Amino acid sequence: MTQQHLTVVNHPLVQHKLTIMRNKQTSTAGFRRLLREISLLLAYEVTRELEMTETTIETPLCEMQAPTLEGKKLALISILRAGNGLMDGILELIPGARVGFIGLYRDPETLKPVQYYSKVPNALDARMTIVVDPMLATGNSSVAAIDLLKQQGAKNLRFLCLLAAPEGVQRMKEAHPDVPIVTASLDERLDDHGYIWPGLGDAGDRMFGTK
Repeated sequence: MTQQHLTVVNHPLVQHKLTIMRNKQTSTAGFRRLLREISLLLAYEVTRELEMTETTIETPLCEMQAPTLEGKKLALISILRAGNGLMDGILELIPGARVGFIGLYRDPETLKPVQYYSKVPNALDARMTIVVDPMLATGNSSVAAIDLLKQQGAKNLRFLCLLAAPEGVQRMKEAHPDVPIVTASLDERLDDHGYIWPGLGDAGDRMFGTK
């Protein structure tokens, strides 16, 4: 399903793996492995519009003009800590990507993001920049991260998540309508604690085995 601002990747392998991840009986090791696998599949969609050029190569038979990526290597920005689970899988597909980190946590009372760390690649204005975080819930942390990246010069941005809530998608659309969202599922709603419902729990806790 694709809207102007949102792409839901309905590939059967994505949906099958996501169902296993939602199951509360899935182990920490299994959850971590599946998150890496599903991120590879989502990466194909989020990088669909990478700029291309042509270069001259020689095959075993002849010389030809062949397609190749153009411009600076893309930047992957992980919203700590759970974003690292998605980033690890994408780096298997795009090992030359530049990597940055933004540390944000959600205040449990206000549900507002609090920044505690930021380290991002240079020349963001010349790179496609993909922000990764498994959950797009209230959207507050995602909006704050993209605010920061735009201040650092990023212009060509994408947001990649495993699950999204309608409230988070709307918040992102209002704050950053120029930033497409790619996700494996648009879930039903947020609960009273700001968690995605039906969701899969806290992605960071399930990935790292913490509570």
